Amino acid sequence: MPATPAWPPASTPRLFVDQPLGLDAAPVIEGPGAHYLLHVMRQRPGDPLLLFDDRSGEWLGVIADAGKRSLTVRIERRTRAREAVPDLWLCFAPVKKARLDWIIEKATELGIARLQPVITERTIVERVKRERLEAQIVEACEQCGRTALPELAEPVKLPELLKQWPAARALLFADEEGGAPLAAVAAAPPAAILTGPEGGFTPRERDLLLAHEAVRRIALGPRILRAETAAIAAIGLWMGLHGDWR
Repeated sequence: MPATPAWPPASTPRLFVDQPLGLDAAPVIEGPGAHYLLHVMRQRPGDPLLLFDDRSGEWLGVIADAGKRSLTVRIERRTRAREAVPDLWLCFAPVKKARLDWIIEKATELGIARLQPVITERTIVERVKRERLEAQIVEACEQCGRTALPELAEPVKLPELLKQWPAARALLFADEEGGAPLAAVAAAPPAAILTGPEGGFTPRERDLLLAHEAVRRIALGPRILRAETAAIAAIGLWMGLHGDWR
């Protein structure tokens, strides 16, 4: 007797929709999402889709109707509730385009809750194209199976970040000049990781950081890491110790 095929198939497209989903919803997908499904994935009425809305979780739907530039989905059932991600922020100095996109993509995949761009004295890229970063976040969530999008905060200068920092949240400062291994630092959630620009933090910024009561200096091994490598390495270490990798 042949085995019953898995439903939905592993190849089922997965898409974020910025509209509430539920059993009584009939979401309409337009724009780039519709183009991808209709003309790249060649989806047709009756084909399954997985949709998530950053509100209620992930839902299995079936294409009910398809035109040239849009399609309507019939929701069948919820497959997963919205996840509770670990309470970890990444505070990072923006770097050049391709490397910045890589930080956003990988931090999202690793489970970060909030992405906070920080403008430092040596930050080369001070203007951040929010729409591009939001697109990177959505694409990473679609790929890795997240049901909750990380929050993307507006860029802020380092002194202002420290001035308004919440007292209960540890700020783990990845210091090129030394620090303790993350496993030896009090870093339980809520927590945040701070990484610098390509040129590192200035002496004045280091003094400002080390004088702040929420700051904990951490070391990321014996080698000098690029800014984007430091960010991802620190997230991975923290997730293994305090997050949802345990």
